[in-house]
Amino acid sequence: MPFASALSEHPVPSLATGEVVGAVLEAIGERPDFVFLSVTRPHAGALDDIVTTVTSVLHPMVMIGCAAESVVGTGHEIEETPAVSLWAGRVGPLIPVTLKASRSADDIWQFSGWPDNITIEPTALILVADPFTFPVDQFLSWLGDRHPGLPVVGGNASAALGPGGSRLIAGARTIKEGAVGVLIGSGVEIEAVVSQGCRPYGQPLTVTKSDRNIMYEVAGTPAIESMVDQMKRGLSAAEIAGLENNGLHIGRLIDEHLDQPGPGDYLVRTVIGVDRSTGAMAVDDRVPLGSTICFHLRDAESADRDLRSLLEGRRADGALLFTCNGRGTRLFDEPHHDAAVLAGQIGAVPVGGFFAAGEAGPVGGRNFVHSFTASIALFRDR
Repeated sequence: MPFASALSEHPVPSLATGEVVGAVLEAIGERPDFVFLSVTRPHAGALDDIVTTVTSVLHPMVMIGCAAESVVGTGHEIEETPAVSLWAGRVGPLIPVTLKASRSADDIWQFSGWPDNITIEPTALILVADPFTFPVDQFLSWLGDRHPGLPVVGGNASAALGPGGSRLIAGARTIKEGAVGVLIGSGVEIEAVVSQGCRPYGQPLTVTKSDRNIMYEVAGTPAIESMVDQMKRGLSAAEIAGLENNGLHIGRLIDEHLDQPGPGDYLVRTVIGVDRSTGAMAVDDRVPLGSTICFHLRDAESADRDLRSLLEGRRADGALLFTCNGRGTRLFDEPHHDAAVLAGQIGAVPVGGFFAAGEAGPVGGRNFVHSFTASIALFRDR
C-alpha cells in the first residue's frame, strides 16, 4: 500500500507525535514523497517540534499542513481536543509551493512563489492557506487563467482566532502567512469530490434581471416570489420551517452546456439579504444575467445524502479530507460523520486532513472557495 495515516489523541505533543510517526513509519517506511500533517489548537504551540520530529524520522520529500480547530483520520474526526493527524503517500513526481499575496495600489492582488518552470505535468494542487493574509478565491481566479482545468483541493487553516495566529507547515519549517501547496504529477490518479451539503428543490430557472450579486427577477418574476413558489413545489412544511435555522441558498449552474445538470453541477451560495419591497435577493457571489439557478436546501439530511451520493461507486487507495468547521457535530447529530461516510463508501483507506475555515474544490471544471462543504482528494495508485 503506497499510503499510510495515523491519528493520536494523546495530550502530550511529543508522545502523540511518536505514536503517529511510528505507525506511519511501520506502514510505509522512510522517505515518502508527500506528507500531510495537521494538529489541533492544544498542540499548535509545539508544532515546530512536531515538524522537526516528523522530518528527522520520516525524511519526507515534501511536507505541508497546518494547525486547525479539528483534524481528520481514517473514520474519525477529532474536534477541538488534543490530536495529531499524519498522512503519507508515495505519489511520484511533485513540486512544493510556498505562496505570498500582496495587493497593489490599484487594488489588484498579486501572487509570488508560483514556480516559473514546472517540470512535471500537474494533475492537482493540494493547497492550505492562512485566511487572514491569502485570498484563496482571487488566487483560484489567477491560477485558472494560467492552468485552466487544474483541480485545487484544500482549505483555510482554522486554528487562528485573528491575524498572525495561523501556523502553516512548509517542509521542515512553519510559517504564519500566505499559503503552502503541493503540485502532484502523474504518478498517481487524483479525483476531486466536492460535497456542498445541499440538495436542489424546484426546477432550474433563468435569472432575467440582475446586477452583480443582486437577483431582481428569476424567470420573469421577482426573485422572492420565485423562491416561494419553488418552496411550495419542492419542500415539505417541515423543511420550509427549517430554513429559518439553515438559511436560504441558491445554486448557480457553472456549465451552461449541460443538458441534464445534477446536484454536483451547481455552485451553492448563500442568500445574504432580501428586499421585500422589490422582491430582490442579494447573494454572496455574482449572479450574471442569463444564469441558470436552482434554489437549494442545506441541512444535515441533505448533507449526508449528498456526500454519500457523490462517493458512491468511487474507489481510492488514500484520501485527504477538508471539511468545513461548520460541519462535524455542529451539523450532524453523531460525531465523525464525514470521515465515517468516506470510510463506509470507499473503504478504510488511509485518510488525513482537517476542519477548514473555507474549503477549495472544483465545481463544473472550475475551482471555487466553499462553505459548509466537504472537499476531498481521492488518490489511486497507478
